Amino acid sequence: MLRGSPERELAAWWEAEAVAATKAQAAKEQVRVDPGAAGEPERKAGEEQPKEPVPATPCAAEEGDARIPPRPPPTLPVSLAKPEPASGLCPHGKSRIKGRSCKRSSGQPDEYCSLRPVTVDSSKARTSLDALKISIRQLRWKEFPFGRRLPCDIYWHGVSFHDNDIFSGQVNKFPGMTEMVRKITLSRAVRIMQNLFPEEYNFYPRSWILPDEFQLFVAQVRMVKDGDPSWKPTFIVKPDSGCQGDGIYLIKDPSDIRLSGTLQSRPAVVQEYICKPLLIDKLKFDIRLYVLLKSLEPLEIYIAKDGLSRFCTEPYQEPSPKNLHHIFMHLTNYSLNIHSGNFIHSDSTSTGSKRTFSSILYRLSSKGVDIKKVWSDIISLVIKTVIALTPELKVFYQSDIPAGRPGPTCFQILGFDILLMKNLKPILLEVNANPSMRIEHEQELSPGVFENVPSLVDEEVKVAVIRDTLRLMDPLKKKRESHFPDICMDRKDRFSPVSERMSSLKLQLSKLSIVRSQLLGKPLASKENPPHSDLASASRGNANPDAHLPSICLKQVFPKYAKQFNYLRLVDRMANLFIRFLGIKGTMKLGPTGFRTFIRNCKLSSSSLSMAAVDILYIDITRRWNSMTMDQRDSGMCLQAFVEAFFYLAQRKFKMLPLHEQVASLIDLCEYHLSLQDEKRLVCGRSGISSGSRLQPSATPQEAAPPAPPAEGRPQPCTDGAHKVSHSRHTLS
Repeated sequence: MLRGSPERELAAWWEAEAVAATKAQAAKEQVRVDPGAAGEPERKAGEEQPKEPVPATPCAAEEGDARIPPRPPPTLPVSLAKPEPASGLCPHGKSRIKGRSCKRSSGQPDEYCSLRPVTVDSSKARTSLDALKISIRQLRWKEFPFGRRLPCDIYWHGVSFHDNDIFSGQVNKFPGMTEMVRKITLSRAVRIMQNLFPEEYNFYPRSWILPDEFQLFVAQVRMVKDGDPSWKPTFIVKPDSGCQGDGIYLIKDPSDIRLSGTLQSRPAVVQEYICKPLLIDKLKFDIRLYVLLKSLEPLEIYIAKDGLSRFCTEPYQEPSPKNLHHIFMHLTNYSLNIHSGNFIHSDSTSTGSKRTFSSILYRLSSKGVDIKKVWSDIISLVIKTVIALTPELKVFYQSDIPAGRPGPTCFQILGFDILLMKNLKPILLEVNANPSMRIEHEQELSPGVFENVPSLVDEEVKVAVIRDTLRLMDPLKKKRESHFPDICMDRKDRFSPVSERMSSLKLQLSKLSIVRSQLLGKPLASKENPPHSDLASASRGNANPDAHLPSICLKQVFPKYAKQFNYLRLVDRMANLFIRFLGIKGTMKLGPTGFRTFIRNCKLSSSSLSMAAVDILYIDITRRWNSMTMDQRDSGMCLQAFVEAFFYLAQRKFKMLPLHEQVASLIDLCEYHLSLQDEKRLVCGRSGISSGSRLQPSATPQEAAPPAPPAEGRPQPCTDGAHKVSHSRHTLS
């Protein structure tokens, strides 16, 4: 993009027009001119016309410029790049832009004389490959479908973080995410939050983990039935490692013989079944929403503005012994219902057995439903669920990518399955670490003969999610903005109003507009579209790489609403304490020495809690959790065991308070004592670096005055905004 005053812009344009006719032929004879200067990509003699439109200026594409559709070569160049002979080309064979040399204003050489395209390794993409290819093509990035020896900017994995060994760049999976969203692990993470904030986490059905909690499940069901004989519950059993509806079934009583078979075969979760879902066309449905976890530290969450609604294929009836086995009535899994004879494939987004969520919202809105309230509740559910998952994700992250060692940065698209109840309250069914990104479906042509047919509904939603995820993770975005700072400027700042320009300048711009319209085949500018406006939009289009793309479909919800949800992040703060005392990089479990150090440094031992009692506490809790978890890679205390021990210590030290205030007070106390230790280390470090005088330098006022301890030597009950439960009641727009 040209810089400087409008007069300089005009001078550049007129100079290009004056020399183009005389130099164009000479330039072709002396050197091979960049194909973009002629308006079409260069092709060898006899080469076929490409099937897809090829951008007019490859060099401009690398710089992030908008591309002009192919057209017959004009007699004069139409881009802002000034065509020159060999002496006017940069050392890499690419034409220079007027007013910009091969070195930036800072004096540093530009690697390619323009911004290179973002590179994406798609060799491990698997089922999401088709949608990923479309997204990369729309972004005009560079794909490496078989990988390459040199590092890529982004690696797209189809299953997990460990699909490939990555030491740099960005990868679309977090380590440990697959383990964290399994049925049992998710239930445990949400249960911890339900113990702290029961009203805030009532969107997740009551759950029991089998076989460990089978006796507890039987006892609690019997107790409720004894208190209310009219209660006739239904329960849904979900295998821990199951997917796509595999192994799911409904029961009415814990004595069901199928349940005893599950206890012997594989771990599972049993939950209360939601008997009164919202129905559309008498069919039960769920919602698949796509959530981007952009970063763990700081936490960044985005939600796609549209999702998918998957419908059952049999009219819904409340569960009874007669219909418990009707999976097409009770289970919304697409992978199950597609095998039903009633499944309807439709290219319309508002009909069929798979529709867009926006079409459902439109239909509800036409019936007077408050759609903003529905979205607000869904956003709240998503943020709270991610807050429940992030503490252990941090432990996994520091284990696979320890601080100070080379490694990639991570992001991930999650699939949230949500059910709307009859009263429009959203219920979390599960979270998918690898949501399906296929954009085609199988269609049976004849008995036993299937063909993959494109699904327009899937493509509309999923391609937008992948494309805009890549846009948000663009590693060259900051470099591009620094290379073209005018992208970030407002239109009114780029060009002064017409009224402030001289009459002679108006005339010159009008003449320039006439010449340009003849070259581009555009109509003359009118009063509503003045000549300088056309020039401004052209300059802006050439510099903005996203000019041809629709607006981003992902909406940031955190940290946008952080003030309303930060009080829930108590376990996250506990995880930071846990990681601090792990000691050995790469480990995920706290040893007995680390636990004793935690107790000692945070001043938690007392006459009523000796270090011997601390050792017994560590052994009891660690032994019980190690017997429940499947991970036996290393011995020690896992994060969930540490959280249980922390709860125990908080209840001992701060009595007569709600649990979440007890925990928050103990966290404040621990962080206070650790901050004092950090300040002492800082002072000692500065003293050691001093000149070596025997007299130690006196502390500065800030160093001499450490943070004041909580009143009466301990934190008071949480009364500030960070711990008020009522904050999440606000409606999220």
